[in-house]
Amino acid sequence: MFRCMKYLIDLWDDLISLLFPRICFGCGNQLLRNEAVICTDCYVLIPRTNYHMMEDNPVSQLFWGRCRMEKAAAFSFYARGSRIRKLIHSMKYKGIREIGYELGKIYGLSLKSSGFTDGVDLIVPVPLHPLKKRRKGFNQSEVISQGLSEATGLPVDNTSFIRVSASETQTKRARYERWINVEGIFRVVDENKLKRKHILLVDDVITTGSTIESCACEIQKVEGTKTSVVALAYSAI
Repeated sequence: MFRCMKYLIDLWDDLISLLFPRICFGCGNQLLRNEAVICTDCYVLIPRTNYHMMEDNPVSQLFWGRCRMEKAAAFSFYARGSRIRKLIHSMKYKGIREIGYELGKIYGLSLKSSGFTDGVDLIVPVPLHPLKKRRKGFNQSEVISQGLSEATGLPVDNTSFIRVSASETQTKRARYERWINVEGIFRVVDENKLKRKHILLVDDVITTGSTIESCACEIQKVEGTKTSVVALAYSAI
């Protein structure tokens, strides 16, 4: 009976895939059975930084002399024409939120198995301004955080730390301009939930680290807090 049901389910899945082909958002190829959002080729070929296994990596170095950061890492390199760039673009600008969840889950498994998340208490996504979140429909950092949470078992808090003013896009801004653009735009609204916690900040792309620096400096005003950070991609200027 079980084998018969499985056969019928697989047959139905094949029919649906034939009529409405599911496409990999990384390369555009058709997804096979049991593949979700990205194909196996993209899963294998997306270049990993492995920064979560290197203490003094280029992402962690961004914060030297700027703010206290326990650990810092990024999943892949945000290079022009790269698969991760296409995936993140589809997530942010085409509304394919499943991409963030799937990549967050993939990265979360690596972070957990390497010990990177040992000692972390809470995942906090970099917040969007409420108006921008409403217009967009979701916060990509929250979706990534949900995938990370699924893989690591760590809880997500997306209410205790908020963005109080909207900022202009950071694209094409220089380092100092990026820092000025995000200065003072974040606020802790529930210190009790963050007090004495090691918080893992989550963003989609890290470039200069200005947004994360602003978040970390504000959170570290709360008694006993420590911060680490991960992102799906690192873009070197």
